[in-house]
Amino acid sequence: MAEEERTGLFEDGRQKDPGLLRDENRNEPEIRPQFFREIPLFKEDGVRRLNRASAAVFGIGGVGSFAAEALVRSGVGTLYVCDSDEVDITNLNRQLVACHSTVGLLKTEVFRLRAADIDPECRVETFPIRFSEETLDRFPFEKFDMVLDCIDDVPAKLLLAETCQRYNVPLIMAMGAGNKLDPTKLETGTVYKTSVCPLARRIRREFKARGLKDVKCVFSREEVGESVDPRTPSSVAFVPSVMGLIMAGEAIKTLAGLI
Repeated sequence: MAEEERTGLFEDGRQKDPGLLRDENRNEPEIRPQFFREIPLFKEDGVRRLNRASAAVFGIGGVGSFAAEALVRSGVGTLYVCDSDEVDITNLNRQLVACHSTVGLLKTEVFRLRAADIDPECRVETFPIRFSEETLDRFPFEKFDMVLDCIDDVPAKLLLAETCQRYNVPLIMAMGAGNKLDPTKLETGTVYKTSVCPLARRIRREFKARGLKDVKCVFSREEVGESVDPRTPSSVAFVPSVMGLIMAGEAIKTLAGLI
C-alpha cells in the first residue's frame, strides 16, 4: 500500500478523509473528487453503489435530457439512452441537448458527448431507435437496475411498463408535462393514484385493462387553462425539466440504497 494510503495523508501533507481511502478488501477505486459533495448525503457506500449502477432513460427530450444528465452528474456508472429523434429548432426552449450547434444531430449522440464531458468514466450506450415491439429485443433489460420512462407515446409507455415488470426492473414513469406552467403542482405518486393529468388517466385505464402492477410516476395536478388547445401540446423550460429532475432524484436515491 502506498504511504499516503496507509497514513491517510496526501503527498502534500493534507489530511485525507478516511472514508475516501481505497477499500482494498473490495478492490474498489477511490471515490473521485467530483463526487465528494455527495458523500455527506449518500455516504461512501451510496456513492459507490451509484458508480456500480446502471440505468436506462427512454426519451431524451424536455423531461429525459434533464433526468439523464442528473444521473451522470450524480455518478451513475452506466447509462443507456434511447431516442430516435434529431434535435429540432423547436427543442431549443426546453431540452438540454438542444443548441443551435446541435440542430439536426441525433439527440442520443449529442447526449453521449455531453455526458463524456461531465464524467468521462460514465459508460453511455446509445439507442437512436424507436422503442417498439419490433426493436424490443435490442434492449438489454437484464442489465438495467432502473428504468426512467420519459416518452410520450402511449403504446411505447405501456410496452415499457410490461417489459420492466416481466424483467422485474424498477420503473418510474413521466406523465404529461405539456401545457403546464406551474412546476409546484408536480407530485411523485403511483399510476393508480394519479388524478387530473389526461395522460395519466389513459395510462391508468390501460394498466387496469392489462392487469399491470402499480408503479411510481411523476405527474401534475395542474389543470389545463381554457386558452390552451390540448390537441397542440405546448411546453416551457421550467416544467418538463423539473419533472425530469424529480424522476432522477427518485432513481438516484433508490440506486444509492436510500429508499
